[in-house]
Amino acid sequence: MENRTQTSLIALRRILRATELNARTLARETGLTTPQLIVLEIVAAAGRATPKDIAGKAGVGQATATSLVDKLVARGLVQRTRGERDRRIVWVSATEAGQELLKAAPDPLQRTFSNQFEKLPDWEQAMIVAALEKVGFMLNARAIDASPLLDVGAVDRK
Repeated sequence: MENRTQTSLIALRRILRATELNARTLARETGLTTPQLIVLEIVAAAGRATPKDIAGKAGVGQATATSLVDKLVARGLVQRTRGERDRRIVWVSATEAGQELLKAAPDPLQRTFSNQFEKLPDWEQAMIVAALEKVGFMLNARAIDASPLLDVGAVDRK
């Protein structure tokens, strides 16, 4: 039994290290965190999006989405514009610099995971979800608020 425990802990550590290494590679190559890259991708794919739309697609709160957009605006990667018909609406769109950065950016780990996960049969996906939820329960992580972004640290960090 001890061998299975050790094997499980090694597997968890590998997952944590893969997440950490991917975040470091992303930061080194783009200067962005994984959540910032995801927001930039959402905005670029949509052409333009509201902070509410961004929050929904990224799986984060609207305040977090706004903070991430603020950081991207400061880097010149996205811009905000007011709606023409309704000035209360704020649209976020990628700048040319943001589009260029996306072309050169490595894939975030969650895209790699998602692509592989979606190829699995339904029963295997369900089994993995159940096992991961059980691991979260075993680590007393049920009450931890988390977005579907594989990254180390806080989602809205600088």
